[in-house]
Amino acid sequence: MACVQFSSSTRLIGLQVPGTSDFSNPFMLHQTVSEETCNEVESLVFDLFANLGATEEQLDFPVLYASAKEGWASLTFTKNPPDNAKNMSSLLDSIVQHVPSPKADLEAPFQMLVSMMERDFYLGRILTGRVRSGVVRVGDKVHGLRSTDDGVQKIEDGKVIKLMKKKGTSMVTVESAGAGDIISMAGLAAPAIGHTVANSEVLTALPTIELDPPTISMTFGVNDSPLAGRDGTHLTGAKIGNRLMAEAETNLAINVLPGPLSESYEVQGRGELQLGILIENMRREGFELSVSPPKVMYKTERGERLEPIEEVTVEVDEEHVGFVMETLTHRKGEVVDMGPVPGTTGRTRIFMTCPSRGLVGVKGIFSSFTRGTGFMHRAFQAYAKYRGPLGSVRKGVLISVGKGLITSHALMSLEARGILFVSPGIEAYEGMIVGEHSRDSDLEVNPVRTKELTNIRAPGKDENVRLSPPRLMTLEEAIGYVAADELIEVTPKVIRLRKKYLDSNKRKMMKNKPMV
Repeated sequence: MACVQFSSSTRLIGLQVPGTSDFSNPFMLHQTVSEETCNEVESLVFDLFANLGATEEQLDFPVLYASAKEGWASLTFTKNPPDNAKNMSSLLDSIVQHVPSPKADLEAPFQMLVSMMERDFYLGRILTGRVRSGVVRVGDKVHGLRSTDDGVQKIEDGKVIKLMKKKGTSMVTVESAGAGDIISMAGLAAPAIGHTVANSEVLTALPTIELDPPTISMTFGVNDSPLAGRDGTHLTGAKIGNRLMAEAETNLAINVLPGPLSESYEVQGRGELQLGILIENMRREGFELSVSPPKVMYKTERGERLEPIEEVTVEVDEEHVGFVMETLTHRKGEVVDMGPVPGTTGRTRIFMTCPSRGLVGVKGIFSSFTRGTGFMHRAFQAYAKYRGPLGSVRKGVLISVGKGLITSHALMSLEARGILFVSPGIEAYEGMIVGEHSRDSDLEVNPVRTKELTNIRAPGKDENVRLSPPRLMTLEEAIGYVAADELIEVTPKVIRLRKKYLDSNKRKMMKNKPMV
């Protein structure tokens, strides 16, 4: 059963009652939902609306009780409505009653705010959005507008060469569209998401939604390791740059700037997960590249250093509360509120604020420790005063000083030094990271060392070597693991960790210098 709330701001909210889903099997719903539990959920929604600044009219929302599994909705609390009432009539009637119909003026000049953008090989840029007013037809003259600090700027003049609308899951071509329609338009090459497309006589731009600023940046560059070029088909900096520019064109949350080195690009986003998805898509398309660790984008105001702070909501079992508190506090997190989850037993909800740099790599550690039973949500809050350096969140690494195939004989002696990332038979090179050191300092090792051959056979000399399974890094884990002087080597087949400077002498020389 779920509680459904309506607000007069035309938004429909459906909220499942806490405690009605078993974490071991999320598809098994308990049949012990009480009216008191639903009232607790209603109270939580009321508090959420109030915290978001809702008006008195919005806070006076009606409540429905529904079961999506059984296909019914009711205005009153019930666990088993009669057969003639097991339908969605109450829900549909409430939508008609409380959600106002859209206001559209077909007589006004044509205006549309671009909300999505894609590229077609034949048509060029395709702009998608909802027609705010007026009617648009194929062949009409239109132009693109955008708001600036100095007013409204005209971007481009053109005409509509094709109009398309969604019909089910397919796209159909139409000759005209009116206010309220969601359309895709071809004909203009310069407007982007957030810009306005309108008739030539319209000189005002529609208001746009302010998006959260990017908080994390990573540098994408050419893969220059000794094993480069073996797996991928797109290797050059020009191809990497074109792919990143195409992504920034359709993804408003990503900015692409020239990088610190030649054939490198600084990619800014709202979190390591978003950038990780971009990297994963590129490697599946056949790209090879090297990626720097994520860096937080700081600000300076009135001589004070500011950093992005995020709101973190964590919901875990009571046995994991101590681990969460210790982990996030160690990363400069501060507890705002904490309490039991309404309607559940043994679950705790924690509200914290934490710097974005402290949350890099936390998701993997959190999911592993809670064995998938924990819930973590992050949202950008604001830029605030720098909270100081983080504690030690990672140990040193084992760095290869040899080149060749990794041997079981060498790994057998390295197991006591830490956790291995590689297995026998994999090719290694100088500067490649092959494991995590058991101490806080880096250690140079030779994983390609072979066993000396003799003509004497003795008991125990040729016994089988048994190694512990290596810790295989996923892309998400690698992004949260690498340090400032390290890189991620990404190819379509493998993900390797390496030092930025492969030569041991150069690493020692650059150790006390700031990283580029």
